Amino acid sequence: MSRTIALLAYPDCQLLDVSGPWQVFASANQLSGHTPYRLHLVAERVGPVTTNGGLPLLADLAWQELDSLAPLDTLLIAGGSGVAMQCQNPALLQILRYQSKAVRRLGSVCTGAFLLAAAGLLDGRRATTHWRHCERLAKDYPGVEVLADALYLESSGLYTSAGVTAGIDLALSLLEADQGSELAGQVARELVMFLHRPGGQSQFSEVLAQQQRASGSLRRLLDRLHADPAKPYRLEDMADYIAVSPRHLSRLFRRQLNTTPGTYLTRLRLEQARLTLVGSAQPPSLERLARRWQLGGAEQLRRLFQRYYGVSPTIYRQRFGHRSRDNSSLSLLKDA
Repeated sequence: MSRTIALLAYPDCQLLDVSGPWQVFASANQLSGHTPYRLHLVAERVGPVTTNGGLPLLADLAWQELDSLAPLDTLLIAGGSGVAMQCQNPALLQILRYQSKAVRRLGSVCTGAFLLAAAGLLDGRRATTHWRHCERLAKDYPGVEVLADALYLESSGLYTSAGVTAGIDLALSLLEADQGSELAGQVARELVMFLHRPGGQSQFSEVLAQQQRASGSLRRLLDRLHADPAKPYRLEDMADYIAVSPRHLSRLFRRQLNTTPGTYLTRLRLEQARLTLVGSAQPPSLERLARRWQLGGAEQLRRLFQRYYGVSPTIYRQRFGHRSRDNSSLSLLKDA
């Protein structure tokens, strides 16, 4: 029996939020030898929908006609720059509230979570969205427990996922739940994707974003730390720089950044190590990299990568780093 999957689009939605999950289910149809999924693109009206990249999509069904797909198995909502306008669309929000009771699985990709939240569907639930917008989602909708590092998650029957390609991760997980790991694995290999991607969103976010949240004398201190992260800083030195006590400095960090001075400095140095790792054709060994950025030794650097990025330095480099022609530089990461 085929399951009906609908992807919801609107003007200035993100193209990959639609095409990524669509291709997962379409590839399942191609590789399975039968048709486990019927796919529909829905929008306010039938016809072209221009995405935020300028490429139009063609909707075959209007939002008001979703009932004609009953039983509708899965409805996924795209994100994109047009989401703010749709959050003010009462007709769409009412449709989502209705479909939350009618559809087996309701979910969002990237900032599509804001539409679910605007409809009141995420209250009391855990959710995620693109790392850049997690703070705003939590602020605008305090009833939602926002998990900023999740690639995708399910909470009380609603699904949310992080930015753009995380919609593919979510779709693969739904496919695996429906059809098993063998077909899902075949689709992942066809798309050159991880079936279960290691690590969370912190692989892609930057500690530099915290610098923008600081104010006053703390911002002045952070500017100094960012200018020379490898310099040895004691807590007392940092406090003296802005003429406060070490205890008061710790309070400032906790109040403005929800962290400690030591943790912030470690994250800043780790960010520099990460940038060196991915930006160099021939990066230094982990031991030298750790010493350069005051991060102890190679083993401590490995532990920090695992803790904050969810993967080892080697895997991180392989996935996001500079690609030399023969990849010989990858062996340097294994040096002690």
